[in-house]
Amino acid sequence: MIRTPLRPLARILKAREQGQNPDAIEAENKRIRHEDDRDRARLQAESRLLVMGVAFFCAFLVIGARMGMVAGSVPQEPTAQATGSPIIGQRADIVDRNGRVLATNLDTHSLYAQIPDMIDPPKAARELAAIFPELEEEDLLADFTGSRRFLWIRREISPEQMQAVHDIGDPGLLFGPREMRLYPNGSVAAHILGGASYGREGVHSAEVIGVAGVEKHFDDFLRDPANEGAPLELSLDLTVQAASERVLHGGMMLMQAKGASSVLMDVHTGEIISMVSLPDFDPNDRPRVLTAEDNATDQSDSPLFNRAVQGVYELGSVFKIFTVAQAIELGLINAGTMIDTSGPLQWGRFRIRDFNNYGPELTAEDVIVKSSNIGTARVAMMIGGERQRDFLGQLGLLEETEVEMVEAATGDPLLPSNWSEISTMTISYGHGLSSSPVHLAAAYSSLLNGGTRVLPTLIRQDGPQNGPRIVSERVSATARDMLRGVVARGTASFGDVEGYEVGGKTGTADKPRPTGGYYDDRTIATFASVFPAGDPRYVLIVTLDEPTVEALGEQRRTAGWTAVPVAAEMIRRVAPLLGMRPDVETLTPTGVTLTSN
Repeated sequence: MIRTPLRPLARILKAREQGQNPDAIEAENKRIRHEDDRDRARLQAESRLLVMGVAFFCAFLVIGARMGMVAGSVPQEPTAQATGSPIIGQRADIVDRNGRVLATNLDTHSLYAQIPDMIDPPKAARELAAIFPELEEEDLLADFTGSRRFLWIRREISPEQMQAVHDIGDPGLLFGPREMRLYPNGSVAAHILGGASYGREGVHSAEVIGVAGVEKHFDDFLRDPANEGAPLELSLDLTVQAASERVLHGGMMLMQAKGASSVLMDVHTGEIISMVSLPDFDPNDRPRVLTAEDNATDQSDSPLFNRAVQGVYELGSVFKIFTVAQAIELGLINAGTMIDTSGPLQWGRFRIRDFNNYGPELTAEDVIVKSSNIGTARVAMMIGGERQRDFLGQLGLLEETEVEMVEAATGDPLLPSNWSEISTMTISYGHGLSSSPVHLAAAYSSLLNGGTRVLPTLIRQDGPQNGPRIVSERVSATARDMLRGVVARGTASFGDVEGYEVGGKTGTADKPRPTGGYYDDRTIATFASVFPAGDPRYVLIVTLDEPTVEALGEQRRTAGWTAVPVAAEMIRRVAPLLGMRPDVETLTPTGVTLTSN
């Protein structure tokens, strides 16, 4: 900026020549300069005021528009978000086939200590031990007075416990938001759901992860934000599951069994409507795995053991229907073919006997109805080991099931190392091959639904699976008639439920010893049933581990006395819950004579 001098030399010289005062020139120039500065400052002030006025106008315009939008919008509860946290805390619900909640989330808080901020550690330790009895005052005090700076005290606390801790008044005791997994039905469907725990944790959020069951199998789906909170819909029916658990628990107690399991499956869709394993647990307080410190010799003693999926047993005579059905499908026999049942049947050093002496021969149907080991073994010899193995493989009995649980991989069937002729004979009546109740349910469904393969599933289906054909519809119907005969006049007479036309097959297998051989007084009792037998809809498998009941003056361990009555009561209870009305035959009166008083 170029400033004009106050005493320009040219004007000073000229003023002196004319006899004027040079100081007047300086005074005039100062006046002009001050007036210019004043005008410039005024212009700047006016410009600032104009800009501020425009800014205030725009601000009031935005606020007014926002107030109008808020006034016209639907009110919503505010949600808190932990910005910048890499931990995903949300987890989708799990519901049954009717939308009833099996697993959901509950907002709660965690409790931790910032030890450098604590004022009175001894008081805090004493008060916390009183609020949480599982905590030791000495351990807390040692942590509070040691070198630690941070300490998790409880991952989850109730509102009452939170208030009690707040009343302690120590600024070093802090709370963090948490989302915990809640199972509102307690132990119902515990083995299916499995349970959840915390993965990565921070003071502002925690990662909820599945540890077993469908919670772990579908962990990625349940945690995926892209699903927008859509629930995982299972095939289970909560009311049927609860009723099945109650009936099975009562039956296990009555039969003095060590454990029990049941599987109810839709024969056309493969949907598992209920699956029970006892003893069970509460997934809200999942117990720890048994260790050597617990003197545990067998993990099946743990309530975490899922007998329906992981329980691989020799299931006994329930396999006989597979042998006879395959022989009929191959055209080797029909239902009326006479089978040699004279015994014992000798093979090398092995002898195969029947539970009772059934005479020299029985029809193929009566081999099933009366449960003849000898007759079934002779039919298996007609089939041969290779064809028998192929047929059982088509039924899914030689590989792990595809049911959506992480435990399914541990339920791999136990097969003979050498599928010899004696193996063919013993496997025909359920010895020498071990499988789980879920395997058996899927195999019975595939055989009896018209002869097409179904895979067990815990996810709700929209229709039948229509898998590859295993046997013809004619053979499937013949097998159902034979199983109906077992209940009507055979070893499962206690399984007849009026109005539901139950068909089924009993199976009693001695338990193997860990050191080899079999126990004389310990059995696995199984009843595999289908109802209604004429138009099958459901297969029910009930298995009892080491049952015994006193009847007719002696101890009974066979399935006809133990598993069958339990299954019958279960069908009686759950069939109405499934929407099945009993088919009661109405008798037409004949020879009616009208009389008058």
